[in-house]
Amino acid sequence: MTDSNAAQNDGELYAAHRKIYPREVSGFFQTLRSISAFGLLGVFYGLPWLQWPLFGAHGHQAVLFDMPARKFHIFGLIFLPQDFYLLTWLLVIAAVSLFFFTALAGRLWCGYACPQTVWTEVFVRMERLVEGDRLKRMKLDRAPWSVAKALRKIAKHALWGALALWTGFTFVGFFTPIRELAHSVQLGALGPWETFWILFYGFATYGNAGHMREQVCKYMCPYARFQSAMIDRHTLVIAYNGARGEPRGPRARAADRHAKGLGDCVDCTLCVQACPTGIDIRDGLQYECIACAACIDACDSVMTKMNYPLRLVRYSTQAASEGDATHAWRARTFIYGALLLALVGGFFFAVTHRNLAALDVLRDRNALYRQLDDGRIENVYTVRIVNKDAQAHQYRLSVSDLPGAVIDSDRATHLVAGAQVASVTVRIRAPKPAVGGGRDIVVKLDALDAPQLTAQAKARFFTPL
Repeated sequence: MTDSNAAQNDGELYAAHRKIYPREVSGFFQTLRSISAFGLLGVFYGLPWLQWPLFGAHGHQAVLFDMPARKFHIFGLIFLPQDFYLLTWLLVIAAVSLFFFTALAGRLWCGYACPQTVWTEVFVRMERLVEGDRLKRMKLDRAPWSVAKALRKIAKHALWGALALWTGFTFVGFFTPIRELAHSVQLGALGPWETFWILFYGFATYGNAGHMREQVCKYMCPYARFQSAMIDRHTLVIAYNGARGEPRGPRARAADRHAKGLGDCVDCTLCVQACPTGIDIRDGLQYECIACAACIDACDSVMTKMNYPLRLVRYSTQAASEGDATHAWRARTFIYGALLLALVGGFFFAVTHRNLAALDVLRDRNALYRQLDDGRIENVYTVRIVNKDAQAHQYRLSVSDLPGAVIDSDRATHLVAGAQVASVTVRIRAPKPAVGGGRDIVVKLDALDAPQLTAQAKARFFTPL
């Protein structure tokens, strides 16, 4: 019975939160969830420790978001703030992916890959390790305080706290080189910001996965509220086969259910006990369902013992329950899929074909122009040379669309280190034209040691009227 049902039955507007003790079940879908959860956790905890190149004697952290230096290192690729549009592109891909997979199979993200689900699963396993199975945990919480109970609670929270702090440490390790961070922790020399974010993210993990759990999914996550707008009658959801299961009721294993007028459901409530959000899937699809499929595996275990057909609770669609054919590929999923394919393809093309050199030209606003003794006109600019390559390059500047123009600066060429931005003051001089005013010019950038690294930017050149 859900909290909302309890509130209605008791005649109350609000019901006090009741702790949910999810029953441990095993089966095909729980194996998939375990593989997904521990695979994602392995990526999260292991990725900051990878060095690039992978087998090089000397390297740097493979994935590092260096905020002070405004550099983002991802497996040998370096992204600067000028590549911010790629982040926006990734967010659009994530949004369209959510629409696509929700239209296909409901809340797959929630059940198998959401960080709240993944860390909650780990915290529940640690709780089982210390306090025992569902019945033992319920009995322990109802029991009066004793030394044994206190020791179990302390051990559980110590495990939770250790994993939460390690999670916070790993999170900060994506932004501060994790080996340097570990050395600072050993010396007790953490900076204030590193300390704050380790504790903050650790506390968030401890609170969300250890205490709030299903309340985050039911009350805080917006996805639970608008998922109904993203699914239709052909979307795969977890459903109870009422036509086969009703009327439900207990019976002996050897009893003839048909002679008793009973369906396949033995009303054991294992599906409710296994549900991490505490709902009864037999009441129909509810927004609290996170599609973890624990109820399917729990029900299948009972059907196996009773020698009944499996999948009384199963993945199905509204169309199938009404006797119609299910169409996985329909207008909605086709449009989402085509858009997702185009976005992903375009993103990888943009990353692999992006220009590793960029140029910004800013005018000196103190004066429009200056006329030299020889009659030429001079404009002053600040030029920002962006080198997105990991290697240093020697760059040369030139100007076009302005007859007779030359560029004068402190150096004929400019050496820019890898993943750096260099600001150069340049003076562009040109003969006084017959018609004064202003005209557009193009400043070009070429790398002397890498012909493929070129860039250009427009600027305005002013002359006397």
